[in-house]
Amino acid sequence: MEVSNEENGEKNSTIRRIFFLRQLYVSSVLTSGFLLYGMNMGAMTVMIPQIRKEANFTDAVSPEMASWLSSLPGYCSLPWGVILPYLAHRYGRKIPLVMLSINCLISNIIFYWCNSLIELLISQAMIGMLECSANTLTIMIITEYTSPKYRGVFMTLKSASFYWGIWISNTIGTYFHWRNIGLVMFFFSVYHLLAIFYPESPFWLATKGRYEECAKHHRWLKGPTQSSEEELEKLIQSQKELRENKTHQKGKLIVKCYRIISSVTFYKPIFYAFLGTGLYHSSGKMTYSIYALDIIKKITGSESAAYEGMLVLDGITILGMYIGSPLTKIMKRRTQLLSFSSIGVGFLFVLSIYLYLIKFNVIFENKYVSLFLLAGFSINISCGPMVMAVTCYGELTPMKYRSTYLCIFNFLSGAAMGTDLKTAPFIFHQFGTHGTFLYYAMSSTLFIYLLYKYLPETKDKTIQQIENSLIVEETIKEVETVPLKSQ
Repeated sequence: MEVSNEENGEKNSTIRRIFFLRQLYVSSVLTSGFLLYGMNMGAMTVMIPQIRKEANFTDAVSPEMASWLSSLPGYCSLPWGVILPYLAHRYGRKIPLVMLSINCLISNIIFYWCNSLIELLISQAMIGMLECSANTLTIMIITEYTSPKYRGVFMTLKSASFYWGIWISNTIGTYFHWRNIGLVMFFFSVYHLLAIFYPESPFWLATKGRYEECAKHHRWLKGPTQSSEEELEKLIQSQKELRENKTHQKGKLIVKCYRIISSVTFYKPIFYAFLGTGLYHSSGKMTYSIYALDIIKKITGSESAAYEGMLVLDGITILGMYIGSPLTKIMKRRTQLLSFSSIGVGFLFVLSIYLYLIKFNVIFENKYVSLFLLAGFSINISCGPMVMAVTCYGELTPMKYRSTYLCIFNFLSGAAMGTDLKTAPFIFHQFGTHGTFLYYAMSSTLFIYLLYKYLPETKDKTIQQIENSLIVEETIKEVETVPLKSQ
């Protein structure tokens, strides 16, 4: 009897491993896309100084052009924020993902063979589709294809891969010619083509009334366990009810738009997502990563220290994200996001005060102290908003209006990122490094306060459960605000 139980246990363990590996395969393709995106962004950090050095002319790439090369993917993601959700809604998740894979391959080829800044701009503009997919298509696929048990880890690993890409590009560009970055990107572009073998999204199939296919693909991805069967049953039931309601709610476009905007399951997630991405960009971590050489050189006054510091801080950033990733299995989402964000912003305040003291000749600058404070900031922000912001806005994606939600969120995120990277050189020029660090610290503090006040907990909940909790929360508030009738 004991032998039989052991055999059953081993068999169940093997079965669970198979479904985990299937979800890992889905996630790894998306992760390679994030890695490509990071490599493209990181390439600008080391590529621009090399081009200037080869031309022996600083204005070979003007500061204005350098800021456009870094910010262009963010701005070019905006139209894709409408196109990708529409394609995903109309044709499923697989077709737009394969289109993205082909786009990445073509963009990489242009990057490797480019001989002018115009060609490089074209390559960066094409990356806008990849940047958009990070906020739309990727969120759809991870939340629909993976189990709640693994979803948080897959989300954080995906985020970490972006900074792996930056680190790989910075390392290659520090020791070799920048075109070698294109060779590595080509490998990951080819791997991304494995999206061709994806199954279709069970959620999308359910929205189209194809329930048998939905059940088949859901079980292929998540298995026939009790929890996954309950999730499948709730998914199909909710979509049947939704399709029934749609037949009775046909009306004008304006009425439909109002119904979407006024829905608690739409405007609340949008608000929470805005706060999360606001914290991510207001912390300045993206700016520090893309303009790392210039920032560290201004602080330390040494070019060699700038390259060394850049690589060390890249490594610390990735280490922080890999520390943050398993912590998602232990800590609550809110706790992890708010605690590490607060500590990271604390380091920003200290760094700003330290640089002000140097500016007014109160103390002498020590590059190791500066790098230590930057490292403390990086590792805490990595464990906090860099992994948790993506996880939270991904888990809060509504089931009913997800295409519209992701379209609006991508617009907010793309505009924030593009503007952040475009204006960063101007802010550093006007306020100096000391003033810029203070600006980022103060703006981050505001977003931390708002997240503390409003962000709900989403750990280990299905998308349906999160949506239901928002509805219940709003219902309770409405009941509390109803005035008592006089006797």
